[in-house]
Amino acid sequence: MALEPGEWEFWDTWMRAQRLLAHELDRGLQRDFGISKAEFSVLMTLHRAPGRDLRVGEIAESLDWEKSRVSHLLTRMENRGLVGRPEGGPGDRRTTVGLTEEGRRTVQKAVRGHGDNIRRHFLDSLTPQQAAAIRAWSEQMVGRADLR
Repeated sequence: MALEPGEWEFWDTWMRAQRLLAHELDRGLQRDFGISKAEFSVLMTLHRAPGRDLRVGEIAESLDWEKSRVSHLLTRMENRGLVGRPEGGPGDRRTTVGLTEEGRRTVQKAVRGHGDNIRRHFLDSLTPQQAAAIRAWSEQMVGRADLR
């Protein structure tokens, strides 16, 4: 069934709003903390992990990204001192990644600042009813198995 013109307009506005919000939040991470949204996602994944280290495949699975994308990003983050690959014993392929001290400091500062930006650019503009509707719709979408 084709969309009506009003439905297309609604869809276009929804997509534009998402792009504008994502752009503003990304800009804040870059400006305030010197990290990209992708780097923030990896830092948060490691920060929340039990033991604070994960295998590359676990990070990729958690973020629903290709393993190669994660590997390339981790190499750049390792070069910047945000993550490290702990040395193991002989024959260890060093497949786990963890936060460095710099990575821990960065993610702790970014969590507060990014949260402030999310509040300012998104949450503060919603009524409680709008927030409840967006939450319910989002949970419904996440729960739908046929989207994959």
